[in-house]
Amino acid sequence: MFDFLVVGAGFAGSVLAERLARDAGLRVLIVDRRPHIGGNAYDTYDDAGILIHQYGPHIFHTNAEKVFKYLSQFTAWRPYEHRVRAQVDGQLLPIPINLDTVNMLYGTNFTSFDLPDFFASVAEPRSETRTSEDVVVGAVGRDLYEKFFRGYTRKQWGLDPSELDAAVTARVPTRTNRDDRYFTDTYQAMPLHGYTRLFERMLAHPNIKIMLNTDYREIVDTIPFREMIYTGPVDEFFDCRFGKLPYRSLHFVVETHDTPQFQPYPVINFPNDHAYTRVTEFKYLSGQSHSRTSIVYEYPQAEGDPYYPIPTPENGALYAQYKELADATPGVHFVGRLATYKYYNMDQVVAQALATYERLTRRPEVEVVDAQIVRETVPASALGGNGQHSQ
Repeated sequence: MFDFLVVGAGFAGSVLAERLARDAGLRVLIVDRRPHIGGNAYDTYDDAGILIHQYGPHIFHTNAEKVFKYLSQFTAWRPYEHRVRAQVDGQLLPIPINLDTVNMLYGTNFTSFDLPDFFASVAEPRSETRTSEDVVVGAVGRDLYEKFFRGYTRKQWGLDPSELDAAVTARVPTRTNRDDRYFTDTYQAMPLHGYTRLFERMLAHPNIKIMLNTDYREIVDTIPFREMIYTGPVDEFFDCRFGKLPYRSLHFVVETHDTPQFQPYPVINFPNDHAYTRVTEFKYLSGQSHSRTSIVYEYPQAEGDPYYPIPTPENGALYAQYKELADATPGVHFVGRLATYKYYNMDQVVAQALATYERLTRRPEVEVVDAQIVRETVPASALGGNGQHSQ
């Protein structure tokens, strides 16, 4: 008899399994349909011996000290501050938009003191902010919106920003200084030996058993357990009773090149060119020294593994129906991005899992999650192309 059946071996399921086994002394069975642990954060060495992220780049960053300290039990860290460029008008320009972006794009010589006035002069304030277009155009104007945001968003989501909820770009990241880091979080680092090694150490406990290449429905009636932690798609759990929840997916094309470096920055976004959204060079992330290099092209698509919940009012209403069912299902705890139909970064998923553990064990430290760690909206980084994988 297992105390808990955990469906999914990504961050949500693995953190809960580790806490329940190591801290509470309970017996846990983890089941995952994939042939590996780690969920979308899984990394592996390709045929050239280069460490790649199989499901696109995952950049760890957080302001939550408790989350960082928790994960530090299972990995040493390599300091890493992520930098992204966007190919716009034949130039590689810093993204998020900063002082250098504007000066390089327009041939101006603004200072940090000038930039707020510039943004104010080009912004088109809206009487009502309902859509992602309203947010961006109201903050930085039509030209920057068209050059940096609209095309990227249409590729990423399959929808025009005018059709997407304002939450997608609720915090448009623009800076008046020259800081070109993609994130400004207190803790920015990469697992020294990769995410897979982190997960292996996290799950290395005699109370944890793991079954891979297994759909939980194949064993749910034959292996006894007391309670379930479910981290898969919430609509699938209920056999899509109200219809399928829409997601955007990704197709990855990995290439290896006979050169130590392929591009001048870790990630280059392509808002207006090509069918892919961005190109990532993995060696920047890992710090690996190698005579060759591997890159990945990301092509958003409608079908495939679910990655991004699509934030529209209609989808929110559909999820609300499933949430009502989930809340009324005894003995099953729905945790993680897919189970709660929210776009969470990696640190947010860890924080949510830790908070769930505290609730399950009826401990008072539920403040492990606060409103700034786990938000109910899509972070602005999703629009810039690094939200899903950062985290």
